[in-house]
This record gives sequence, structure tokens and C-alpha cells, in this order.
Amino acid sequence: MRLARFGLPRREQPALVDSKGLLRDASSIAADWNAAFFESGGLDKLRQLDPESLPAVSGESRLGSCVARPGKLVGIGLNYSDHAAESGMAVPTEPVVFLKGTNTIVGPNDDILLPRGGEKTDWEVELGVVIGREARYLASPADALACIAGYCISHDVSERSFQLERGGQWTKGKSCDTFNPLGPWLVTPDELRDPSALDLRLWVNNELRQNGTTATMVFPVPTLVHYLSQFMTLEPGDVITTGTPPGVGLGMKPPRYLQPGDEVVLEITGLGRQQSVCRRA
Repeated sequence: MRLARFGLPRREQPALVDSKGLLRDASSIAADWNAAFFESGGLDKLRQLDPESLPAVSGESRLGSCVARPGKLVGIGLNYSDHAAESGMAVPTEPVVFLKGTNTIVGPNDDILLPRGGEKTDWEVELGVVIGREARYLASPADALACIAGYCISHDVSERSFQLERGGQWTKGKSCDTFNPLGPWLVTPDELRDPSALDLRLWVNNELRQNGTTATMVFPVPTLVHYLSQFMTLEPGDVITTGTPPGVGLGMKPPRYLQPGDEVVLEITGLGRQQSVCRRA
């Protein structure tokens, strides 16, 4: 299944994507794709439903993030061996964990706002993982699979000057408004059988900047979910953004960063496409 949300910001409604790629209004089935929906076994109920039995969404509608604002947005740093190399950093022996503010989450085609005082805003295409069932002290990575609701494109935008030059931890460089376009769809695991074999690509102004594969992840998805569950309870609706392949602006020689008017396009195998324009905040 492919789940989406449509409508004005903070007034989105849930939808399913049918076999022809059309949005079907699912507001008669659920209030939203949120924690309450996942906790109540909502995905199991949806599997019994034919999306084409739902009314089609008429006209051109804005897409919101593919899930409602989560309780937590957990980031993983340096999780691709080739990205660690371009950053001049050692491959981590344990996952590098940080939190992003949930204010960062916007629709997949919404504008990216370049923050005031920032001058090094960078792109990062990532695989997003949405939690569907509480994960707490999982016994093994194999147990993590049952806790995953699905996967999506996550754009982990970063202001490097805040992240690396202003002291403290990474949070303030990761948490500016609009710094995590999410979607267009949440794709359930039955449609995306091998998250360790996905191609990730990102273009800036039609120039290919990132072209990687989840096969070079240091810590694969089940390992990450199991690992995080030892330190925090992952709750339904939470999102993990799992790291980026090489090709970020920080790693270019000389470094290159996003400017007002730049158009950024992201694609991941089976998860659709994002397209955002950069504006000044």
C-alpha cells in the first residue's frame, strides 16, 4: 500500500494511492495517518480495503508529509561508508544518533526555507523509516521488522554553519523550519521487500549531486531500530531518517550549498519523487 496526505498545511487529510497513481480520500477510514491510527492496527484494516472503492481526490491537491507530525524524528549520522569518507570522518562503530525538531517536517514539494544567519544549507537524500508498533528493548534486529509501518523519502536538510561551527551538538543545524520534507508516500514493507537494495538520487538544478545505494549503509534498517530501542521507546508514528550517501555539498571541493531559487529533486527506488524550491526564510 501507498499512503499519502493531501490538503492545506495542518489541515491535511489521509489518502491511499491506487494502482493508477490516483489519490483516494481515506478520511472515512481514519482521521489521519498518526500514532492513534498505527496503534489501533489501522494498517491491518487498510489491507482489507480496495483503494478504488474510495472517492477520488478531485483537482490538483498539495501533498502533505506522508504521516502526521510524529512524536520523535530521530536522525542517524555517517551511516554510509562512502559518505563518511567524503566527510573525512571515521566509519562509526556504533550508530551516530541525533534528534531533529518535528517542526522540520513538511510536504514533499513544499519550499525549503534557508534560515536567517545561515549560509551553508546542505542537501541530504535519505531513507525514512516510520514506526508502526512500539519498539522497546527489542531482543534482536529480526524483531524490528514487525515494528516498521513503512518507508518513505526523507530530505534531511542541514545548515552546516549551525551544525558544525556554532558549538554544542548537531540539533540546531538540523532543526530549522522546513528542514525535513517527507514523502510523497509511505510505502508498506510488503511493497518494498528489500530496503537494503534501494537507489537514492538527488539533483540540484538538474545536476546530479547524489547517486548512492542503501547497500553501503553501515548499519541496516533492522539494526538501527533494534539499537535505538535500547535507549528510547520508539512509538507508533515516529520517524527515523537513516543517513545519506555521498555527494553532499559539504564534501565537494570547494563546498557548494543551496541558494535562493535552487530546485532540489529527490528519488528513491519505489518511494516516488520530491521536488522543492529554496527560498529565504
